[in-house]
Amino acid sequence: MVDATVHQQLGTLIAEVKNLREDFRRSEDRSDAGRASMNRRIDELVGRVGTLEGSMTLVKDEIAEMKPVTEDVRKWKLMGMGALGVIGIGGAALGVTFADVAKRAVTLLRAA
Repeated sequence: MVDATVHQQLGTLIAEVKNLREDFRRSEDRSDAGRASMNRRIDELVGRVGTLEGSMTLVKDEIAEMKPVTEDVRKWKLMGMGALGVIGIGGAALGVTFADVAKRAVTLLRAA
């Protein structure tokens, strides 16, 4: 009687150990799959970062080439604004002079 109970408990214990081993094996399989997925995603990310670094190098080179042109355009803009200012002042002076000459001419014609 005691012998049957011990055998039954021993059988239950062996079954539980087998179930635990199977659970551990499935857990390891899932972990392996998860690590493989993570490694694949990291490899993809490394590739994308490499591509991004290459693109940034090209952008930096293009910006370095554009910078002198942009500075020249700014200089031309300032020179153009200065020239327009001088032309505006000259035009105003010419207009005032013309108005003054016209006023004197009208005054002379009325006096005559």
